[in-house]
Amino acid sequence: MDDLDLCYLSAHEAIDFFKRKKLSPVELMEATIRRAGVLKGSVNALTYTHFDEAMDLARKAEAKYAKGARTGVLEGLPVGIKDESEIKGKPTSIGSLIHKDHIAERTSTMNARVMAAGGIVHARTATPEYCCAGTTWSRLWGVTRNPWNPDFTCGGSSGGAGASLASGTSTLATGSDIGGSIRIPASACGVVGYKPPYGRNPDDTPFNLDFFCHTGPMARTVKDAILLQNVMCGPSPDDIVSLRPKLRLPTDYKPIKGWKIAFSMDLGVFQVDPDVQKNTLAALDVFRSLGATVEEVDLGWPPHILKAGMGYLEHIFGAYLSTLLDEHGDKMTTYARQFAEFGRASKSTDFVHSLEVVGEMYKTLGPILARYDVLVCPTNALPAVRADFDHSTETLEINGKVVNPSLGWVMTTPFNMMSRCPVLSVPTGHAENGVPTGLQIVGRTYRDADVFRAGLAFEEAVGGWYGNASSRPRL
Repeated sequence: MDDLDLCYLSAHEAIDFFKRKKLSPVELMEATIRRAGVLKGSVNALTYTHFDEAMDLARKAEAKYAKGARTGVLEGLPVGIKDESEIKGKPTSIGSLIHKDHIAERTSTMNARVMAAGGIVHARTATPEYCCAGTTWSRLWGVTRNPWNPDFTCGGSSGGAGASLASGTSTLATGSDIGGSIRIPASACGVVGYKPPYGRNPDDTPFNLDFFCHTGPMARTVKDAILLQNVMCGPSPDDIVSLRPKLRLPTDYKPIKGWKIAFSMDLGVFQVDPDVQKNTLAALDVFRSLGATVEEVDLGWPPHILKAGMGYLEHIFGAYLSTLLDEHGDKMTTYARQFAEFGRASKSTDFVHSLEVVGEMYKTLGPILARYDVLVCPTNALPAVRADFDHSTETLEINGKVVNPSLGWVMTTPFNMMSRCPVLSVPTGHAENGVPTGLQIVGRTYRDADVFRAGLAFEEAVGGWYGNASSRPRL
């Protein structure tokens, strides 16, 4: 295999090759590092890199496989870790000039689990400042671009993770999702992203207590997302909301023949781009070909749900950032500073109103999910915005109509509001501009296996993604 084929191996394929001694972790890591060097200036998916250490760990993994010693489930795999969570003794910037010199004194639980399972942290993946945008650019790291079309964004806030996976510079990647930050880049970059139900995966304080917030896996295949999810999830003594017992998902499922799938193109409140609509309708035909019934439903959600979701985010997340304004406001990006200012102006009544809206939304979604196995809808209403788009200073239109420039082009935030529902995003094709599109598969509360069962069936039916040169970005 040449370097590109190595870089686009699935995690399952790579582990199988390691065990059968057809491939060494050293060979995979060398190819990944070379690929990262080639794409550093064009994609800019990675922030801090730890290549020398990664090579040392790859050689140790190689020795384990050679001896037939016990290996972890991720042993020898290059795993991109979002530049947000911490690894003791290593820098973490959260995409901000404020933290450019920060060295972590502890390791976040999910990172400790990845490393304990043998995953090798060769690099950190880029994020917008404080993870508070659906695009990935910052004053510290510059613009991260979509590997399929560099004029467009890779999404955010786990944009570096999505871009790294799509461009072959990580085998697996971690993400976090507070308004769509796993699913937005998964869709824009044509990879798989999973937002687990609240509490399924541990997180760091204080945002482990924010029920909009979730950590989760990103990968190029559904099966690989399951692999990483099984490593990340489970109760932690450091996170009071982490669920017991640990849920271990299988990687093989029965067919979905006979399933009933609910469908909404716009959730009743979004403008949806024609290319997204076209690819979504084609995805529905795939589910029908698998023997599932697909029926359009009306959620009956009022037009102000996104405003309510933003009100929640501004009150919790924005208020958290507002504490930085007086001392560090001059170092912040325009979008982070605006978000902090919104947080400073937020009122407790705005927060309470958002909770009331969440309750009203579930009054219609809950009964629908009781009648259907899953609900599906587009992930992003627009394939992507411009790579350097600034939602704090610019306007945005879809279908000739003005939408919220921050989260009006993505259809993810309503399912952070419905935070106990698992959501898997899978690719559905490409728009005319080359940017991928995606589909959200939404499950009943805490029914993780249902969305993976549907996602695996869909992936197998379409033949997967990235399997050959013609199905990869031309970089």
